[in-house]
Amino acid sequence: MAKMKAVICTKYGAPEVLELREVKKPVPNNDEILVKIHATAVTASDCVIRGLNVPGGHRFPIKQLMKLGMRLFIGFSKPRNPIIGLVFSGVIEATGGDIETFCNGDEVFGFTGISRGAYAEYKSVTLKEISTGEVFFKPKNASHEEAVAIVYGGALSMYFMSNTILNKDSKILIYGASGAIGTMAIQLAKRYNANVTAVCSSGNFDLVASLGADKMIDYKAVDAVSQLEEYDFILDAVGKNKTSKLKIASKEALTKNGSYASVDDGFLKIQNSYLPKLRALFEMKGIRAVIDKTYALEDIVDAHRYVEKGHKKGNVIVKI
Repeated sequence: MAKMKAVICTKYGAPEVLELREVKKPVPNNDEILVKIHATAVTASDCVIRGLNVPGGHRFPIKQLMKLGMRLFIGFSKPRNPIIGLVFSGVIEATGGDIETFCNGDEVFGFTGISRGAYAEYKSVTLKEISTGEVFFKPKNASHEEAVAIVYGGALSMYFMSNTILNKDSKILIYGASGAIGTMAIQLAKRYNANVTAVCSSGNFDLVASLGADKMIDYKAVDAVSQLEEYDFILDAVGKNKTSKLKIASKEALTKNGSYASVDDGFLKIQNSYLPKLRALFEMKGIRAVIDKTYALEDIVDAHRYVEKGHKKGNVIVKI
């Protein structure tokens, strides 16, 4: 029986619950492809799943009920699929007989959705997952690390920005602009020539400006609230576990028909257009990957510790 290396989430808890083990290497069925993963990323969602961290400052009994709901959906004492990880980039090693879209040797990148499993050397992807847009050809000019860095933030930004109309007259505010989602949201909004205000720490002003932000607000500044204007769209890209006076005030800083979205509002429903669009934009240099740190799979615990501090710039990549 062939084996592979994978990171197992042994139970819910701190980063130390993750263990590198040898497990059975998947064998693709007729309706599956087998991807040899070259890179994944540690996302905020991975940390939520690993730690069973319910978004928001909910009080008893709401938080307890939400945790129960997460256990029922993901797994009671640990994830049903103990190999977590939501994004990947790699090379197809084998294809089932029913697969027509891809061939052995194709370089692909993807979003695993509810199946997870990207913290491993190999992952099987089903025809159903292929048909719903969870895997596509990697950008030709991207390394595996760059390809995996645009998936999570790119897909989530597209999803949460899909219900707003952006154009050169649009004013949008992105709270948490220097993270994986925020750095992609800035770049995607600038594709429509929108006017972007980026909220982050002052140390990240140069980064967000290089991505196209027109104005920056330091969320720790004493006069931050007074710098708010009125916006057609506001994206909370950090989620409900973090707040500030500025974040609370920003919810009211909307135009008459403006809208507010938090990345904790609902689950991503990936569309067939997301990955092809990200690929095309990267190949035409319309977007770029923002990578903060890169870890080896053996150092996944350290990678989770770093991401949980909440100060990463863009993406934290794991090479496999």
